[in-house]
Amino acid sequence: MLKPKVAPETKNEKFSELLEESFENVKSIEGSVVSGKVLHVDKDSVIVDIGLKSEGRILKREFGTENEASKIQKGDNVEVYIERLEDINGQLILSREKARREEAWVLLEKSFDSQEIVTGVILGRVKGGFTVDIDGAAAFLPGSQVDIKPIKDFNSIMNVPQNFQILKMDRKRGNIVISRRAVLEENRAEARSEIVSNIEEGKVLDGIIKNITDYGAFVDLGGVDGLLHVTDISWKRINHPSESLKLGDNVKVKVIKFNQETKRISLGIKQLNEDPWHKIHDRFPIGKKLSGIVTNITDYGSFVELEDGIEGLVHISEMSWTKKNIHPNKMLSTSEKIEVMVLEIDEEKRRISLGIKQCIENPWEVFNKNNKIGNQVEGEIQNITDFGLFIGLDGDIDGLIHLSDISWEGNGDELIKNYKKGEKLTSKILDINVEKERISLGIKQLTEDKVTNELENIKLGDTVTCVITKISDTNLEVTVSDNLKGFIKKSDLSRDRAEQRTDRFGVSDKVDATVIKIDKKQKKLNLSVKAREIEEEKKAMEEFGSSDSGASLGDILGAALEKKNNEEKKINKVKN
Repeated sequence: MLKPKVAPETKNEKFSELLEESFENVKSIEGSVVSGKVLHVDKDSVIVDIGLKSEGRILKREFGTENEASKIQKGDNVEVYIERLEDINGQLILSREKARREEAWVLLEKSFDSQEIVTGVILGRVKGGFTVDIDGAAAFLPGSQVDIKPIKDFNSIMNVPQNFQILKMDRKRGNIVISRRAVLEENRAEARSEIVSNIEEGKVLDGIIKNITDYGAFVDLGGVDGLLHVTDISWKRINHPSESLKLGDNVKVKVIKFNQETKRISLGIKQLNEDPWHKIHDRFPIGKKLSGIVTNITDYGSFVELEDGIEGLVHISEMSWTKKNIHPNKMLSTSEKIEVMVLEIDEEKRRISLGIKQCIENPWEVFNKNNKIGNQVEGEIQNITDFGLFIGLDGDIDGLIHLSDISWEGNGDELIKNYKKGEKLTSKILDINVEKERISLGIKQLTEDKVTNELENIKLGDTVTCVITKISDTNLEVTVSDNLKGFIKKSDLSRDRAEQRTDRFGVSDKVDATVIKIDKKQKKLNLSVKAREIEEEKKAMEEFGSSDSGASLGDILGAALEKKNNEEKKINKVKN
């Protein structure tokens, strides 16, 4: 135990001065670190003698972790911090923790000045970061300085030795700010330099998925990042990298491109496997039928996966023989298994054209095999348009009855109004065009075309007897027979202009007229009384002479008329 020094002078003379000086010397050791001896160790505390009149008691936990504290034994020399020589109970107050802290501060200041790495243990979380024990000194680790990337599970770095860089120290305030990130970045820079020096195209590396974007994923190769583009993840179609990858995934990648100047690294996973397009023609010959899965549906068709990395397009025109202008999603659904036929392969562009309709027989060819032109067919009206009627036939195909083929008589635009959708009709096959997928049908062809037959027997210049059926200011409508119709213009009613009046005639009157025009399309005749009169006059002049002989035109026509009447009398007499 420390004892005050006594001077050679008489004790009585200097006692008070010596006593005061002694107490000042003893008191001056408060706040200092001294060496002491362990006298006793119990369950929770350690008794230490530092040479004063009383011993100090120190909690066992101040000696470090449970493992470290268990190593303290009687007789050990330990450094302790004197907080107070006496408390209110006259007890000496010592601290092992503060002694360790003082020791640590000295060493840490040296490390801070020389920028050396220090080792510590993360003890717990506080506002804005973590508390770290560095050989007894409490330091603050900001949350932003924990790691290079966000950490999901902090338990993995708690209570285990870690390396730190001291960023700031303030002895007066007792503040120490450290960084774990700075150490990691330095290590990362070293590792990056080493990795970059060893990178070459074609090399296979291990990495961790660091970030995922719409266009690909960034892979941490251990200090340097590489880009794994979405098109290089898999040979099969991938719409987004997240379909195949997750953050934190360990992956093997192949260096497919490395730019020495920019240090940019392009990576691929699919390149680790054989290109599925290799020998594509051997596995998928033209005309072969295959099973596939619908992977995507668009406005212009659907994509079908034939195997991993091999997709083909079924264009909308190749989906059905009969369903035209229908959106593909009305015929197919994603993930549906369907049968397709290989139609074309463009190996350079990596495109395969597929067909669905080719897997079944062409219904137009089937109809052509089973039917001939002239055959009669029955079907329901599927649709009514401005130009005709569409009739449903065998094989889910349609035939067209054009307006002009509805009836031999009448206006097709008016006649079509008499039909309704769903009505059953019998018609005749007029034409089958497999290539253009057209079948022409007709209703009127089921009956004889009497008008056309009668027209065939009439020639221009023929004189026919007509029956007037309708009178207007401009013409007369007539019938030449039960089926054949015609009309006489007002200007063709007579040679004499004064006689060119329609009011001279009545309905049902008979008139003789000459055929001046045959309209086979409209199946009508243009007739003229005037032309008949001119023709009769011409014939009379040729037969009975001319007015140059002295006979008047009336005499000539009268003679011709008399001759005609005599011939008719003879004919009637023979008949009787």
